[in-house]
Amino acid sequence: MKKIITKKFLSVASVALLTVTSLSTAIAEEYPSKTVEVITHAGNGGGTDVTTRMMMIRARRELGADMVVINKKGGGGAVAMDHYLKLPADGHAILTFTIGHAATLAKGKTKMKLSDIRPIARGTDDPQILMVKCGNYASAEDFVAAQKEKAISYGTTHLGNIDDVSAFMFTKKGGMKTPRIVPFDGGGELATQLVAGAVDAAVLNLAEAGSQIEAGEVCPMVVLADKRMAGLPEVTTAKEMGIDVSFSTVRGFVVHKDTPDAVVAKIEEALMKAMKHSVYQGFLGSVGLDANSVAGSEVWGAQLTSMVGDMESALKELGFIQ
Repeated sequence: MKKIITKKFLSVASVALLTVTSLSTAIAEEYPSKTVEVITHAGNGGGTDVTTRMMMIRARRELGADMVVINKKGGGGAVAMDHYLKLPADGHAILTFTIGHAATLAKGKTKMKLSDIRPIARGTDDPQILMVKCGNYASAEDFVAAQKEKAISYGTTHLGNIDDVSAFMFTKKGGMKTPRIVPFDGGGELATQLVAGAVDAAVLNLAEAGSQIEAGEVCPMVVLADKRMAGLPEVTTAKEMGIDVSFSTVRGFVVHKDTPDAVVAKIEEALMKAMKHSVYQGFLGSVGLDANSVAGSEVWGAQLTSMVGDMESALKELGFIQ
C-alpha cells in the first residue's frame, strides 16, 4: 500500500512539475507582448541614462519589442525603486540598478530590499574620477597638496551615495581637509558647472564629462581604481599615490524576484547579446571601458550583494548610518 501511495504521489508531483514547466515556457514564448519600460533614476544625459539607452539600441531588436526609458528622479534612486515595486513582475519593466541604489538600500531609504530583485546583467564597471577645471591644478600631487592646506568644494550627484563617499574617503585616507560637498541633479549638469567654476572639483565618470575633456575644459586628476583606465592611461590612480581608495560606478539591470524564470532567461540572453554587440562595445570604448564591464547574472548577482555590504560599511564609517 505504501509503495502504491508513493508512486501515486510521485505521479501527481510529476504532472504538476510538467504543468509549471509548460506554463513557464508558454509565458516566455508570449513575452514580450508590449513595450518594455526601463526605469532609471537619472536625468537625461547622465552616465546612467546614456548607458541605459545604449543597451536598448540592440536589446529592442533582440527582444523584438519597443523599449522606452522612464526617468523617476529623486531620493538617490528611492523614487525609482519604490515605483518599480508597484509594477507587474512580468518582465515588461526592467530597473537600471547602480551603486547609488546600493547606498539607498543600505540606508533603508526605500521600501525595496535586495531580496525583492533578481540580477539580469551588468552593463558598466566605471571607476570614479576626480576632475577639475583645466589649469586650476598643475598635477595630481598639486591637487592633493592643496587640499592638505585647505578644504575645497566637490560637486557630486545627490548626497550619501557613491560620489560623496568617494570624495570623503579619498580626502580622509589621503590626510586632506574634509571637503565641502555641493550636490547636483546629474552628471551632465555637474560637468557644466565645474567648467563654470561653481565647484573646485567634481566626482564624475568618463562618459559624463567626455565632451568637456575633449574640449580641454575639464581635466581628470585621479582615478579611484586599482589600475589605470584604458581610456585615461596618463592619469594616475589614488593607490599609486599611496591612498587606498577604489570606487566604481557600477550600472546593471534587474527585474522583480517573481518574474518567471523563462522570461528572466530570455531578457538576460537579449541584454547580453545587445551589450556584446559592436554598437555597445564601441560605446564602452568611447568612455574608456572594455568588454570586461559586461557580465551575466551570476557575476552581477554576486557583485550586487557585495556592493550593498561595502556601501553600508563605508556609510557607517562616515556617519551616514548610525
